[in-house]
Amino acid sequence: MDLVPALERPLKNVLGAATAKVMAEHLGLHTVGDLLHHYPRRYEERGQLTHLADLPMDEHVTVVAQVADARLHTFASARAPRGKGQRLEVTITDGSGRVQLVFFGNGVHKPHKDLLPGTRAMFAGKVSVFNRRLQLAHPAYELLRGDPDEPGEPGEAVESWAGALIPLYPATAKLESWKIGKAVQTVLPGVQEALDPLPDALREGRGLVSLPEALVKIHRPQTKADVADARARLKWDEAFVLQVALARRRHTDAQLPAVPRVARPDGLLTAFDDRLPFTLTEGQQRVSREIFDDLATEHPMHRLLQGEVGSGKTMVALRAMLAVVDAGGQAALLAPTEVLAQQHHRSVTEMMGELAEGGMLGGSEHATKVVLLTGSMGAAARRQALLDLVTGEAGVVIGTHALIEDKVQFHDLGLVVVDEQHRFGVEQRDALRGKGKQPPHLLVMTATPIPRTVAMTVFGDLETSVLDQLPAGRSPIASHVVPAADKPHFLARAWERVREEVAAGHQAYVVCPRIGDDEEEGTGKRTPAQDDAEKRPPLAVLDVADQLAKGPLQGLRVEVLHGRMAPDDKDAVMRRFAAGDADVLVATTVIEVGVNVPNATAMVIMDADRFGVSQLHQLRGRVGRGAAPGVCLLVTEMPEASPARQRLNAVAATLDGFELSRIDLEQRREGDVLGQAQSGARSSLRVLEVIEDEEIIAEARQEATALVAADPDLTGLPGLRTALDALLDEEREQYLEKG
Repeated sequence: MDLVPALERPLKNVLGAATAKVMAEHLGLHTVGDLLHHYPRRYEERGQLTHLADLPMDEHVTVVAQVADARLHTFASARAPRGKGQRLEVTITDGSGRVQLVFFGNGVHKPHKDLLPGTRAMFAGKVSVFNRRLQLAHPAYELLRGDPDEPGEPGEAVESWAGALIPLYPATAKLESWKIGKAVQTVLPGVQEALDPLPDALREGRGLVSLPEALVKIHRPQTKADVADARARLKWDEAFVLQVALARRRHTDAQLPAVPRVARPDGLLTAFDDRLPFTLTEGQQRVSREIFDDLATEHPMHRLLQGEVGSGKTMVALRAMLAVVDAGGQAALLAPTEVLAQQHHRSVTEMMGELAEGGMLGGSEHATKVVLLTGSMGAAARRQALLDLVTGEAGVVIGTHALIEDKVQFHDLGLVVVDEQHRFGVEQRDALRGKGKQPPHLLVMTATPIPRTVAMTVFGDLETSVLDQLPAGRSPIASHVVPAADKPHFLARAWERVREEVAAGHQAYVVCPRIGDDEEEGTGKRTPAQDDAEKRPPLAVLDVADQLAKGPLQGLRVEVLHGRMAPDDKDAVMRRFAAGDADVLVATTVIEVGVNVPNATAMVIMDADRFGVSQLHQLRGRVGRGAAPGVCLLVTEMPEASPARQRLNAVAATLDGFELSRIDLEQRREGDVLGQAQSGARSSLRVLEVIEDEEIIAEARQEATALVAADPDLTGLPGLRTALDALLDEEREQYLEKG
């Protein structure tokens, strides 16, 4: 949000080339505006000390503490001058805990002179443990002179940039917090030239301080109330500018033409509903109404359908597709994997019965043709599928990214359903949307529950429908953590449990993070929360299947499934498993979404700590899909106190996907809500937190929608236009354009 040319000045012109180079390389700060928006992480009060007992291991920290004692040790060293080396040990304290500082060799002279007992200072370094004591080795430090409750020595300088509250900035080993603070002090006078992105009426109506005042208060607060004022204002900036960007996207979409698609009262949809052996849930009926209302308009639908694992999203999507076919159009369902595309094709044709046999003997009078299109199909089947699409013979097509290829042409594409949105790049989604005569309606489905605020940011250009009701007859799933390292007999019991389920006539999945050779299948990597040292490679499907078949599951019919198998082989394995001709399926996360085998009641996830929270929830949703209760066993070798174990405990404790998505988000943090985390760009959110600040985001969305409806070009709001330009760099602009 660099707001005027003064704030766009390169830091090298203001701070010098050396400091600017470090700021650019290590903190991603290039301009005066970047630095002014690099806010303090927290504040220490002068005269008060950091709580040392809470310091995180192996992290670079900045603390405010007082020297308790300092001792200089001399020891024999062949490498030191005159055969004697020196080590300075300084103990700092907050009054309750203690941390040891260690300086060696030539580096002891200055700290020995500066760090006298009673001295207060800021210390920065990496936290480690030596002899069971917390330690900072060779920390950088800055003396705090001019403390209000200490007279100080005559002639000592007072840090004018550090008032009653000392700002501690996100820093690096190359650039300590206090150096950032001094750099901010240099550029702070230019803050008065910052243009305000918030309309005056909005700012005044909510009692928010001006942008220049907020920036001064966030960097140089006199009181905690100053910090609160500044953060309240800056959160609004981030929420509002982002929501204006999304509101403009929605506004642009609303101007596009689309063919209204209204189902015939006695057509394919009615015939389908009549043959359903169950009643739709209230949620399915409500969401269907929302979708049908959108389909009936002259502008393209842009709707996100999210819901719990097994809540019946596919049923809702299929009914929308049949309504479009009724209205003379075609519908395409885009799935992320061949296994899932084949699964969808099987389940859709089974649900539709003779209604999926258009043009065939025995097909119903209302029937259409449902075709599958994947990259690995044989040439003859592929030619027929392409012909069915271009002639309009096929009303419904289900496929993978093969649907996006140039040679795939539709007769009249009216609806695109994208399953598991997070698996697709926006370019892929955009390419499929471009295949209609006019922009087709778009329905995006995800089984990964998304907190409401994230839906308003990540998917802010889509209207949202939520299915939070499970269909009748779905069974509960019991989840347990199996600590294989601490209690190996628990793992033995897990395999006994699998045998018991099979003996009762059921089936089981065993999930592994890797296939079995040097190439991994995408999900075997450790997640950011996993800071435990790697002890061995991830367990692999091929190895585990072999060990189980020869060991604890000997005599059972064990099959394997992974992403590098030939498509026909994968389909054959899934068909055998679905038919009950295999007892145990050892697989990678290729089974994560969409796979529906109601007779499968048990799942054992090996190295469960290597998967994310939402992914574990997805995997678990493959069991308990029938009348019999399900069990999910999360096997791990991580120690009990580790963050990885805590994540697994959270998954075992609840089946609420929305609650788990909050936990997942809090652990991963937001990343860049416009999708730029993958590119390594810094997050566009600095003070706004999408979980805690739900109310601000919701209000900002309302304000932004009203503003854009009244003035899409934002005339008379130069500060807002400039802030949008800064937010929407080229990559983000593409993301929104294609969203």
